[in-house]
Amino acid sequence: MSWKRLLIGVDESPEAAAAAALGWRLAQQLEVECHLVHAVREYWITFAEEGLVERAAEFQLAVIAAARQRMAAALGPHVPEEMIRGMIVRFGRTAVVLREVARELEADAILLGGKHHSMLNRWVGGSTSHDTVRTAGTQVLVTASPADHVFRRVLVAVDLSAAAEPIAAAALEAATVLGAELRAVSVLETPIVSPTGTAPFARTPYYEIADRVLRRRVWPLFKSRSVTTAIRPGPVVETIQDEAVEWGADLVVVGSHGKGWGERLLLGSVTERLLNHLPTSLLVVPVGAHQLETPKAVSEGKRRKRAVRRRGRKPKQAIRK
Repeated sequence: MSWKRLLIGVDESPEAAAAAALGWRLAQQLEVECHLVHAVREYWITFAEEGLVERAAEFQLAVIAAARQRMAAALGPHVPEEMIRGMIVRFGRTAVVLREVARELEADAILLGGKHHSMLNRWVGGSTSHDTVRTAGTQVLVTASPADHVFRRVLVAVDLSAAAEPIAAAALEAATVLGAELRAVSVLETPIVSPTGTAPFARTPYYEIADRVLRRRVWPLFKSRSVTTAIRPGPVVETIQDEAVEWGADLVVVGSHGKGWGERLLLGSVTERLLNHLPTSLLVVPVGAHQLETPKAVSEGKRRKRAVRRRGRKPKQAIRK
C-alpha cells in the first residue's frame, strides 16, 4: 500500500471507533499520515424561518464544538489524543465531506467501519460506504475487523477485463506490506443456454478456454510474488463469499467497476452486495472507465475516428476555384 495519507471516516458508533483504532495502527505500520474526518448535518437549515440564519456563524461554531466533544468521548479510549485534536469536522453529507477532504489533502485511501447505520448515516438516506465507494475516487477500505486484528490472508477477485491489472497491483501491494498470504480467484458464471439447448460454448470447453485466457493474461500479473490461484464456477457474490470463508481471508480486494467475460464485478451489483454481506474487510480499488479499455479497443477507436475525419473532408477538386 503506497499510501501517503489515510482518512478515517468516523461517527459515534462502536464500529467507527474500532475502525479508527485499526486505521491508526495501520498508519503506524505503514508510516503514513492519518486524519480523522467527521461530518455534521446542517441542522439550522430546518429553522431558517426562525431567524437563526442571522446567527448562522455562531450556531455553526456551537454545533462543531458539541460534535467534537461527543467524538472525543466516543474515540478517546481508542486513538491518541492528538489525533482527536486534529480531527477534521465539517458540515455536509458524510460521503461528500470525505470526498472533498480526500481531494484537498490528496489522500490515497479512506477507511470506514462497516455494517452499521448510525444516526448520522440514516439521515444520509443510504449507506455511507456505498456512497463513498461510488464517489471518492480513491481506494476505500471497509473494515469488519476488530481494532487489534492482524491481516494474514488477502483474497483478490479478478476477472478477464482490463480492470484485473489495477486490482491485482493493489492486492499485491497490500499483501506485501501486510506480510500476508495472497490468493487470486476468478469466478466463472455458468454459460447461458438458449431455449434450443445450444450455447456459444459447451460448459466444459467454456471453462477450458477461460482457464487458458486466465493463464495467459491474468495470472502473470501476480508473477512478482508467490500466489495461489483458483477458478470457481457459480454466482459471483456467493462464490466470493464462500471462498473468503473457506480460505479464511482477512481482507478481500475487488474493483469498483469491471466487466469480464462471464463475470461482472460492477459497483451496483457485486461490490455493493459484498459491502452488505461479506464477513471480512473489503478493499475497493477505483477502476475508471478508461482503464477498462484494452489497447486493442483503444487503437480500434482511434482508427474509427481517423476514418470519420477522412470521410468528412471535401475532395481537393471541390475546393479549387
